[in-house]
Amino acid sequence: MPSRPLRVHVITEDDPLYVVRFFEVFFASVPRDRIEIVGVTVSRAFHEPLHRTAQRIRRFYGTVDFMRLLARWVRAKVSGASIASLARTAGFPVVPTTTVNDPDFVRSISAADVDVIVSVAAPEVFRAPLLAAPRLGCINIHSGRLPQYRGMMPTFWQMRAGEPCATVTIHEMAERLDAGGVIATLDFPLQPNDSLDRVIIGTKRAGAALMIEALLRFDAVTGRRPTSTPMDVAAGSYYRFPDPRSVAEFRARGHRML
Repeated sequence: MPSRPLRVHVITEDDPLYVVRFFEVFFASVPRDRIEIVGVTVSRAFHEPLHRTAQRIRRFYGTVDFMRLLARWVRAKVSGASIASLARTAGFPVVPTTTVNDPDFVRSISAADVDVIVSVAAPEVFRAPLLAAPRLGCINIHSGRLPQYRGMMPTFWQMRAGEPCATVTIHEMAERLDAGGVIATLDFPLQPNDSLDRVIIGTKRAGAALMIEALLRFDAVTGRRPTSTPMDVAAGSYYRFPDPRSVAEFRARGHRML
């Protein structure tokens, strides 16, 4: 039976500081004879005004670290560094949309004969039509052990809990958030007095290699999907964006933001 590359569409958020680290590895390492990136869609982070996002991040990081992070963000913007620019340089088409649940966008996924949608920090909930559009389904990468660390900022919550490792999980996507079957995991060791910055960057880079491994377990010709382990959502917890008390507990463990 003749083979053909797996046709993949990537949906992600516009983050020139952390999520971009995933794509620096992923775009450079993806085996093009076996995986064809047919589109990359980059959405606005948080889907809220920029000043609201800035206020949220300042409360989380504190004023000093926020200013340091802001300086990094400005340098990245001035340099033109972005996920979209990385995609274009690699020769992958950038496909814009105001929302990934737009019927026209969903139809374009079907028309492009996409096998798998890959979600990397996608800022929108995928509704049923989008989940059903690719032939072999949608998969997501999550920087936390599932179902124990469902939700937002799983790297932070694992460090705050005193875990020995931050677990990166690739799972099937379902209508319920972080609830599909687990396809692959890896453990990224944490250090005493670690920094959130180091761990996020490290898990993004390691996660890119894990994502390639997971995609290679799909077969575009036979329609075979990777074996997955069902997730018992009731056995885990769902975390939201950290509040000041949780940040204080994180720092009390000796960890730092940057």
